Amino acid sequence: MPLGPRASARAPKLEEPTAHVLTPHSGALGAASAAYEKRIEDLAGIYADQDAFAASCADRPGQIVYRVEDVRPAVASRGLIFGTTYMAPGRIGAEFFVTRGHIHAIANRPETYRGERGQGLMLLENPEGETRILEVAPKVTVYVPPFWINRSVNVGAEPLVMSFCYPADAGQDYALIARAGGMATRILSDGAGWRAAPNPSYRPRGAEEIASIYASADDTG
Repeated sequence: MPLGPRASARAPKLEEPTAHVLTPHSGALGAASAAYEKRIEDLAGIYADQDAFAASCADRPGQIVYRVEDVRPAVASRGLIFGTTYMAPGRIGAEFFVTRGHIHAIANRPETYRGERGQGLMLLENPEGETRILEVAPKVTVYVPPFWINRSVNVGAEPLVMSFCYPADAGQDYALIARAGGMATRILSDGAGWRAAPNPSYRPRGAEEIASIYASADDTG
């Protein structure tokens, strides 16, 4: 007996479609499947002014710098992870609050960020150390192309809330930044706004490490 249209004996089990409400004020995401927080003391080694960092840990123990909520598909090899990042306003010395930053473990996976509340920056760096800085604001979508490292920065006086989306198999590599002594550029307060300054602790990547980043690409996704 002939099978019906597009019939298959091995049809995959389909995930159920879902809907999720994003609250721009708080960054809360309805029916999120995972969440985590980073507090000041979790971010050792991120900021340049170690004395200011130690003082902040002592004066504001447990203060949340940023919180992430997301929704993850049942099968990591397909689909999208999407969620929200809530960043508190603040500084460590002259340096604005930042996320740890990352490149995707499969480095040719892209990502998008959309501003929902507040004013911020997306600090981007390619494997060779070239920097780009894009402003994040409500209704502004930032596209992070494949192979770019990215770090979020809250340069405003109120919380920064962003929504994001990336391929579920991308993975995260945080150690790449740490091995280089941070990102090549730091974002500092200039009194009335922000300025970009070279990171004196930055160590450019060698040819072998740069090649390994590009070699991580997986074109099957």
